[in-house]
Amino acid sequence: MNLDHVPLAWTPVCPLDEIVPNTGVCALVNGEQVAVFHVSNGDADSIVYAIENYDPGSQAAVLSRGLIGSLGERLVVASPIYKHHFDLRTGECLETPAYSVSAFAARVENGQVWVAM
Repeated sequence: MNLDHVPLAWTPVCPLDEIVPNTGVCALVNGEQVAVFHVSNGDADSIVYAIENYDPGSQAAVLSRGLIGSLGERLVVASPIYKHHFDLRTGECLETPAYSVSAFAARVENGQVWVAM
């Protein structure tokens, strides 16, 4: 079954200004923990990303507490336990691809963060 045309179900998470720039928070979306990151370069442009909060390497729900940075052209979060890097766009674990997590669509609309699963 092809799901490319299925509309996304967007869920409001919180106002963008409740997430400190360049950090993450954990949100419960459809019963699943999601790490939501507010990435800002200091001007009016803010981008949000959402990935699973569960770190398969440490078997703990901690990715929202990780440090945001970049490795080459990739925007990543480093897990606070074993420091594995997860691509914020794709959820890919750069050190151990088998530990990759799901990435979700995220957006800001009228100052509100929305995530689609």
